Amino acid sequence: MVLDFFLEKSIYIQMGDSQYSFSLTTFSPSGKLVQIEHALTAVGSGQTSLGIKAANGVVIATEKKLPSILVDETSVQKIQSLTTNIGVVYSGMGPDFRVLVRKSRKQAEQYHRLYKESIPVTQLVRETATVMQEFTQSGGVRPFGVSLLVAGYDDKGPQLYQVDPSGSYFSWKASAMGKNVSNAKTFLEKRYTEDMELDDAVHTAILTLKEGFEGQISGKNIEIGIIGNDRKFRQVTDILYDKVLSPAEVDDYLQEVE
Repeated sequence: MVLDFFLEKSIYIQMGDSQYSFSLTTFSPSGKLVQIEHALTAVGSGQTSLGIKAANGVVIATEKKLPSILVDETSVQKIQSLTTNIGVVYSGMGPDFRVLVRKSRKQAEQYHRLYKESIPVTQLVRETATVMQEFTQSGGVRPFGVSLLVAGYDDKGPQLYQVDPSGSYFSWKASAMGKNVSNAKTFLEKRYTEDMELDDAVHTAILTLKEGFEGQISGKNIEIGIIGNDRKFRQVTDILYDKVLSPAEVDDYLQEVE
């Protein structure tokens, strides 16, 4: 009897939270919703994305590795604009990202129709995070398998937020997510400075992506979006990054596209 008890106890300990992994609305004994852990695993296996907040703007960048050379790279867009002054990039599951982009745009449009002005970055992030949180406590659904980096510029200046599948969100000076997140964050910690300008931030973003990149970086396999003090979010991926550009070269290019 005693042996059977300890045997059952040992099996229970070995199972840990796994027996709760199929239930979204049930907490495991350790206080976790295990489906959210699985969603974070999906994010961690996604392609590397990062964001850097500069003194005069924000840059977001991501890898764009296609499943086949036969895929038209122009049909794959990992960076999207939510409003004229807010952009977003993701790591994780693309279809989930598409749903969140649509919901966020709808929320921004409702705000604009009601108040006749652009929605503040913080408020749009909060509304998007609320949607993601609701999908962690409802039956018949699952958490979104994406993390988002939201870049914007409003009356409070440049802002960068990261939103995770649990619905938690934080403001960051620089952040990264995806499969190379550890190396990317270490690199950003070494390179980031408070007085960094937008051209330096773009240069740093390219160098960070290059750290864990296999092959040659080009405009076909990375995406970069920026927003400066003109409050206009735009992509600058049409330049081919056949080599790592210097901050001066980046600045010259940014002036050309403006």
